[in-house]
Amino acid sequence: MAGILFIISAPSGSGKSTLVSEVRRLVSGLDFSVSYTTRKPRGSEEDGREYHFTTREHFEQMIAAGEFLEWAEVFGNYYGTAISALDQAREHGTDLLLDIDVQGALQVMEKMPAAVSIFILPPSPEVLERRLRNRSQAEGVANESIIETRLAEARNELRMIDDYRYALVNDALDEAASEMRAIVLTARAQETPPESDLAARCLTRARSPRLEAALANFGILGADH
Repeated sequence: MAGILFIISAPSGSGKSTLVSEVRRLVSGLDFSVSYTTRKPRGSEEDGREYHFTTREHFEQMIAAGEFLEWAEVFGNYYGTAISALDQAREHGTDLLLDIDVQGALQVMEKMPAAVSIFILPPSPEVLERRLRNRSQAEGVANESIIETRLAEARNELRMIDDYRYALVNDALDEAASEMRAIVLTARAQETPPESDLAARCLTRARSPRLEAALANFGILGADH
């Protein structure tokens, strides 16, 4: 691959999509891998922009044909990254952002250990719940069971945070975007860039005070680090 592969994961409702969009505005040469999914579009989502929306039958045909770098079933829907996304990034000579769930991320980390993995988490379950409710209201859907399921799943995903190289607390968009920008520029650099100190503070093993506080808010304590 000509560039660097960045793996981005976060619980549903963490503001990941907004953060990724902001970082792509700040940093050039970042291609975004549009994943395939069998779930229905939400709100203003468009086919080919947020996701390639497809049927379960077609997705399973792609699995059988070996067309996915990774795929997983989440909340009853398939999600997957096509190998063609890597081919396109190679052709363009750019770096590639993969916005994928924890199951898919672990698959890619195993296949591509040089990838730069970043976990994005909300500062607290209360903030996450508010974001999930706001999104549900914007979509005209108010399903308490879905919200509760996603809050529980978020805690499960957060327990996998030590498998990621970096961890960002998305409590303020500008700050989180600056941190992700520093990570990207540091990964690209041939020599130590000015942003390396900020990137180093975002290392998961560094356990910044913000990260420790966010994990404690979710009841996750005593993780190996």
